[in-house]
Amino acid sequence: AHVSPHIGDLNTPAAIAFHAATAEAMERMLQQEVRLLACDLAEDYASTHLAQQISLARKLPLVRVQHHHAHVAAVLAEHRMSDPVLGLALDGHGEGDNGEAWGGELLWVNRDRVKRLGHLEPLPLPGGDRAAREPWRMAAGALHLLGRGGEIATRFADQPLASALAEWLSRGSIGVSSAGGRLFDAAAGLLGISPVCSFEAQAPMLLEALVAEKLLATDAFELNATVLSFRPLLQRLADCRDPVRGAREFHGTLLRGLTAWVLQAAEKSGLDTIVLCGGCFHNRYLMRDLPQQLHAN
Repeated sequence: AHVSPHIGDLNTPAAIAFHAATAEAMERMLQQEVRLLACDLAEDYASTHLAQQISLARKLPLVRVQHHHAHVAAVLAEHRMSDPVLGLALDGHGEGDNGEAWGGELLWVNRDRVKRLGHLEPLPLPGGDRAAREPWRMAAGALHLLGRGGEIATRFADQPLASALAEWLSRGSIGVSSAGGRLFDAAAGLLGISPVCSFEAQAPMLLEALVAEKLLATDAFELNATVLSFRPLLQRLADCRDPVRGAREFHGTLLRGLTAWVLQAAEKSGLDTIVLCGGCFHNRYLMRDLPQQLHAN
């Protein structure tokens, strides 16, 4: 595998142009011609657009890969694993096979085959991508889910669109997301941490930084056959006036719920190899404590 130099987020014209130029330069440098292209399932990614352009121009086959399958498959390739595994992918976004926004996924993966075994309970995503940059929106969506939409306008009175968003939520037909990153955003928003972010994952990072003492694990989650719901935890955070305690409860309960969920799936499937992947595992507690708890079981 030959990996390009760092390109960064493809959200500016300069980055998109650099991405295309880098792909062309790698062919020259390696003295190889592209024979097949792979890209994300999502149509609106700049990387997908580039792959489609090259595929059409050169009449080359194009393989579309679901985002979280790719996360798990990358780990399998890195460790040269060929047997089926359970994959827990936690990140901020990725288009699912059903067209919805995924990102809290429990997958059975065997190389190029994948089956969705479960997911986090989807949360309302008011404003789409904008909700990822404005955690108060995710918190408003969580309040609506909890039947507390009447609190949105007063709780977020400093946000000019709070009243309109509350009205919008009350009408239904809002997109949803099962992403782990959006769960972090909802928790941060309910605790009043960084209602509007200036860079990606700022609110989850600040939420993590508040944990100065031992985590507080509660049973504020619900686990059924396929869906892990943290609705009871969000209810507790909505009433919490101490962000530090809320951050400790959030991380502790998240770890307890994820551990129970993965162990249940491992027992049902008969698989004992677990792949943990996705951007949420930059969180020190998920990265350190979840493997420890799974190994202990």
